Amino acid sequence: MKTYYVYIMASISKTLYVGMTNNIERRVYQHKLKVKKGFTSRYNIFKLVYFQSTDDVGYAIGREKQIKGWTRSKKIELIESMNPHWIDLSADWYAWNKE
Repeated sequence: MKTYYVYIMASISKTLYVGMTNNIERRVYQHKLKVKKGFTSRYNIFKLVYFQSTDDVGYAIGREKQIKGWTRSKKIELIESMNPHWIDLSADWYAWNKE
């Protein structure tokens, strides 16, 4: 059974990006290293500030679309309900952050 993730990334200035993936560690790593050219690399979006998981791909796709449709203030409410200090939830996932 696969797990799917809906996530929100942020820049230092709190520019937001909402995405969905079946491999959160790989996808966040790609954002951090700016592997793909686009919105997140252009705006230096590298902090994972929110995520949720599900085993239902349909739910994950719907949830991503739902959150993308929200106002900025509602997205911020969601982030702060779980992560009030906007800590990078992936800060200790990668070798370069250890030591």
